Amino acid sequence: MKYPLASSTWDDKELKAIQSVIDTDMYTMGEKVLEFEQSFSSFLGSNYCVMVNSGSSANLLAIAALFYTKEPKLSKGDEVIVPAVSWSTTYFPLYQYGLKLKFVDIDLNTLNYNVKDLEAAVTSNTKMILAVNLLGNPNDFDAINKIIEGKNILVLEDNCESMGAEYKGKQAGTFGVMGTFSTFFSHHMATMEGGFISTNDRELYHILLSLRSHGWTRHLPKENEVSNKSEDWFTESFRFVLPGYNLRPVEMSGAIGVEQLKKLSGFLKNRRDNAVYFRSLFQDHKDFLIQKDQDNSSWFGFSLIIRPESDLKRKDVIEILQKNHIDSRPIVTGDFTKNEVLRYFDYEIFGDLKNAKYLDANGLFVGNHQIPLKDEIKYLFDVLSI
Repeated sequence: MKYPLASSTWDDKELKAIQSVIDTDMYTMGEKVLEFEQSFSSFLGSNYCVMVNSGSSANLLAIAALFYTKEPKLSKGDEVIVPAVSWSTTYFPLYQYGLKLKFVDIDLNTLNYNVKDLEAAVTSNTKMILAVNLLGNPNDFDAINKIIEGKNILVLEDNCESMGAEYKGKQAGTFGVMGTFSTFFSHHMATMEGGFISTNDRELYHILLSLRSHGWTRHLPKENEVSNKSEDWFTESFRFVLPGYNLRPVEMSGAIGVEQLKKLSGFLKNRRDNAVYFRSLFQDHKDFLIQKDQDNSSWFGFSLIIRPESDLKRKDVIEILQKNHIDSRPIVTGDFTKNEVLRYFDYEIFGDLKNAKYLDANGLFVGNHQIPLKDEIKYLFDVLSI
């Protein structure tokens, strides 16, 4: 048996969607991207969604937008709290925009913020908390909101691994001023490459639209929060008002996304059913800790952290998994502060990051899929009954 990290979510509907774009001979961002944005916004219960070419680009665009509101929400040198465990492009846009990162430890059970450390890390210098919902698991947003109550602190969500997760009935990715999503191959739905930013803020939405496409006004509505747009389409086609990028998705990704979104509820149900079975086997495993669901995780994957009292060594576990054709990976990047790239950052490490360091040395995860995995999960359990 093989247990891969991920599997394709496509069938003939996605292939037909691609062909429908080919038939139009118009491949750049157009009506299908707009349709996908509007449909995804309805799914989230969010006012606005902007599709981009990756989740990494979504993070970059979201950070950039906060600098260009009429009253800038962030400025160079501002302190942003981040978890010590996340993906690289959670952090890189913060460095690229001259922000100071403060790394805070994670909870070894939820894999999200250690709430006590987060509360202690907040100071009068803190301007934003970047909440990363890890491996499908939403953060404790009641606790985060209590921490920032009465303070002028933004919350931004990196929800790239947690599409469909819910906290108290509300979609993850909608708790902060913006939320970011990924539609990469191994994620909850796949559009070749792709990502989203969601927001309820009209000004940020218009800034995102401009920044996504060269900083021009072309894609802005006539009445907008960025420019006094004229009726002259010719001059507005090449009028630049913000220092933007080209982060547009291709039209095929939008067309695929329209079909993928129709399947998402079924994908999420299968992922959650798989998690029920995974937990039934591993909940009290003598050698492994597994992730604790904060509320209603969308279960990106299944983490396994060797218990402190176990005699197992991770390298031996990985070797056993490889030998038995079971794919595994580090839990995101592990402790990100170990990476040489930090020499470029303005940063601070709050506390000793003992949980992030432990996870880094003793953790791994295996995949969850959008299809039933009972046989694969049982196979994993049998292989690890060592």
